[in-house]
Amino acid sequence: MQVLAYLPQFVRLYWRLFRDRRVSVLAKSLLVLTIAYVVWPFDVIPDVLPFIGEVDDIGVVVSGLWLFIRLCPPEVVLERVRELSGASPRE
Repeated sequence: MQVLAYLPQFVRLYWRLFRDRRVSVLAKSLLVLTIAYVVWPFDVIPDVLPFIGEVDDIGVVVSGLWLFIRLCPPEVVLERVRELSGASPRE
């Protein structure tokens, strides 16, 4: 999977967006809740149910991460992506 190759870049992007003062508290709270859901010992659907238990975890995480990016100001996201890719901010 090619997504796994980019995982370190995604982590850096989310971390930089989380630390950016221009990103709203709502977006940051959503990211914290998404991460907390992963480490929290309780699930909406227990993992003992084959397949369904894991799929709900993946759905919550992917949805939370997607929504976090959507709640961030687009210009801030673009700035941080360019910063991570090594492009100059004015390109």
